[in-house]
Amino acid sequence: MASYSVASNFSQYFKIKFASTKELRQEAFKIRYGVYAKELGWEPENSSLMETDECDDHSFHCLLEHKRTGVFAGCVRLVIPPVTRQSHQLPFEKNCLMSARTDVIDSTKLPRGSFGEISRLAVLETFRRREKEKKTPFVIKEVNPATVYSEEERRNFPNIAMGLYLAAVSLSEICNHQGMFVMMEPRLNRRLTRFGLPFVQCGDEMDYHGQRAMFFLEREGFNAELTPELLELYNIIHADLLDQINLIPFTDASDR
Repeated sequence: MASYSVASNFSQYFKIKFASTKELRQEAFKIRYGVYAKELGWEPENSSLMETDECDDHSFHCLLEHKRTGVFAGCVRLVIPPVTRQSHQLPFEKNCLMSARTDVIDSTKLPRGSFGEISRLAVLETFRRREKEKKTPFVIKEVNPATVYSEEERRNFPNIAMGLYLAAVSLSEICNHQGMFVMMEPRLNRRLTRFGLPFVQCGDEMDYHGQRAMFFLEREGFNAELTPELLELYNIIHADLLDQINLIPFTDASDR
């Protein structure tokens, strides 16, 4: 019997899809609405049934498609500060910059366009685990067995959020970024670190939809420390994204 492979099993049932059209981006907005407005109540409900903000126009969006049903299980975006709008703030700069540990990394000193922020990662409730976890926007654990999905499909559900994280990291690598930021719970960071994504805390903990802090991942840590199984999955996701998009990598004008 062939040994179980996280990457091969995951790619059998799921595929990362770059949201290159208005229609695909709207699918991401619908997932976000379902999670952040309807389920968690973090954003106001509206008649469009889509959750959007001012950062969406300068973000790259990814969806995770369940191949058999065509259902999009989750989404994530990589927000990139536009080079032509130096004053434009990323979500963490707008809401959490007062907590920043500038001795670790100071985003205001980095060239705009040379970094991004993982933001609005959301996984549909039907692809998550237990009833008591309905208030959790992403879960890297087990899932609720009361679904229409087969046991083999559900075996891969715990990797959905990780697949979306790896997609965002891959986008940042494709863009030739110096690094990336994310606001998250310290306990999630400890889990990601064990998986080989060594985010460094660069902000004090604060109450931002729960106790969260700002973290930074340098380019050197995008995939060099991933566990062998997750490196295999990262390479699959990276290749999928390269097949779907053609981005112009960031270059620092001072280097030219």
